[in-house]
Amino acid sequence: MKDDESLTLDPGRLKALAHPMRRLMLRHLSVHGPATSTTLGELLDAKTGTTSYHLRQLEKHGFIEEIPERSTGRERWWRRADGPRDMRLPTPDQLAPEDRPVLAEFQRTGWEEDRELFERFPAAYRNDPEWAKASRGLGRMTKAEFEEFFEAYIALLMKYNRGAEDAPPDARPMHIRLFALPADEE
Repeated sequence: MKDDESLTLDPGRLKALAHPMRRLMLRHLSVHGPATSTTLGELLDAKTGTTSYHLRQLEKHGFIEEIPERSTGRERWWRRADGPRDMRLPTPDQLAPEDRPVLAEFQRTGWEEDRELFERFPAAYRNDPEWAKASRGLGRMTKAEFEEFFEAYIALLMKYNRGAEDAPPDARPMHIRLFALPADEE
């Protein structure tokens, strides 16, 4: 699968990403680069066996991969796997009823992360407003226009989304979020 293709997450991948520790591990590997289960255990205050288990789950679902040339003996190095950068959620009707709680848990843990980022924003803006930007707005769109807007946003995000190895030296990893919902349902 090419990097720029989108992928709708299946229930197994959703479950893998719904676990808070796995999300933290994947975020660390994405932002800071390769690490071992020992390094991640120290960062997350977890035992190496626990981090090893969660790393294997992320590997099983294709989110991370071992770096064989860096791994020696029992020390295994892990990195974020290449793959689709546009991973989309299935809609509840695309899932079997028994899999819908997994989607709800995935969303719950994601919103917790997003709330934490939202709370950090004012301090980040005060610290360096050139690196912390926000926009708020209200628009009127048809469903078709909204779909076009969303796809254009994803295309723009993918245009500027590079892996660490392809980024210029002055590039920084950025948390970027978009959410949109009808304003007339308040």
